[in-house]
Amino acid sequence: MTEGQAALAERTVEPAPAAAPPAGAPAPPHGCRFCGRPLERLVLDLGAQPLCESYVQAERYWAPEPTYALRAYVCESCFLVQVPALVGGEAIYSHYGYFSSYSDSWLAHARRFVNEAVARFGLDAGSRVIEVGSNDGYLLRYLIERAIPCLGIEPAANVAAVAHARGIPTRVAFFGEAAARDLVAEGLRADLLVANNVIGHVPALRDFMTGLEVMLAPGGTLSIEIPHLLETMEGNQFDQIYQEHYCYWSFSTLRDVLAAHGVTVWDVEAIPTHGGSMRVFASRASESPPVRPSVEAWTAREMAAGLREPATYAAWRERAAETKRRLLSLLIEVKRQGAQVVGYGAPGKGNTLLNYCGIREDFLDYTVDRNPFKQGTFLPGTRIPVHPPEKITETRPDYVLLLPWNLRAELLAQLDVVRSWGGRFIIPIPDPEVIA
Repeated sequence: MTEGQAALAERTVEPAPAAAPPAGAPAPPHGCRFCGRPLERLVLDLGAQPLCESYVQAERYWAPEPTYALRAYVCESCFLVQVPALVGGEAIYSHYGYFSSYSDSWLAHARRFVNEAVARFGLDAGSRVIEVGSNDGYLLRYLIERAIPCLGIEPAANVAAVAHARGIPTRVAFFGEAAARDLVAEGLRADLLVANNVIGHVPALRDFMTGLEVMLAPGGTLSIEIPHLLETMEGNQFDQIYQEHYCYWSFSTLRDVLAAHGVTVWDVEAIPTHGGSMRVFASRASESPPVRPSVEAWTAREMAAGLREPATYAAWRERAAETKRRLLSLLIEVKRQGAQVVGYGAPGKGNTLLNYCGIREDFLDYTVDRNPFKQGTFLPGTRIPVHPPEKITETRPDYVLLLPWNLRAELLAQLDVVRSWGGRFIIPIPDPEVIA
């Protein structure tokens, strides 16, 4: 075992099980969405889960809800970690529940990115920025402020409508080669093409990557942000696995996939979002600037950690299971003491966690969220009610479970009032801990 593999496995309590599916389980219905190899090595099995952003309206409370096997596999050829595409994008994004602008720290992150990009690439009124997966315009708003032409491409019509209302030009479309060629035919190409936290959401991977290459203007730059698989594994962030996230990216695999589509990665940097992400810069191979030392450094780090060795992935499943056991033990203990426990946030990752652990209203009385589109609904699967944040000060719970743990600092500051009545916080990932 390499030093990197040992680091990934160090918290495992029991020997890691074999990485094969349970006895009798059929193979995934599709091969690797990049190279086509059959998917045989199981990484995580999180059980049967509903779509994590399909919040249940009150009138649908008693209606049946579809669930899907949530299993992540690693391709033993290209090492792309992925879940089988059991649900198409149309079902997921027909009425999407995630709106980026309700996180203050995320808006601050977007503003910093725009400021840095404008300075680095000399963007001005003669440039064009196109963002794929632009959500509610959380990032493009800062380009509008600078009078830099921009366009968002967003598949969820209800989310795009919010961007439109803010004066942010947005096309409702599933991005791929056809959509890119239609835009190019209109004279729209990107000097800076932004794809932040979107390539994980793509089932038709090759079509999407071809679209990115087509969309670039001559000399244009592609900027991608995505959670870094190594950080996801080292941080035991198994709740980031869900049906809407079809792929989970190491730097090396992303570099190889882009290269196969005529795009060269020439720089990469670490950013703190989503528990540890990477920001990658790339250009058409024929126009790429010199490749910077960061590319080789990131590649070497992943090789040392064993991300190109199938055995590395075996330990993660047991660590996730142990976290589930510890969280349930903690909740059982405090509930037996008569404590009230509530949640904060209703993120997709929280629904993965709650459904995997079997946490329902017997453990969590309710959760709250700043997003008014989620308030008054029920969480998918668990049917835990979602209220406005003011509910917490009304009921004064003993414990608040922070479901968007990646916003830990922001949320602890927002919820400082909880400490005034002796309330405490539970952080579930990477390992459950209580904070006074």
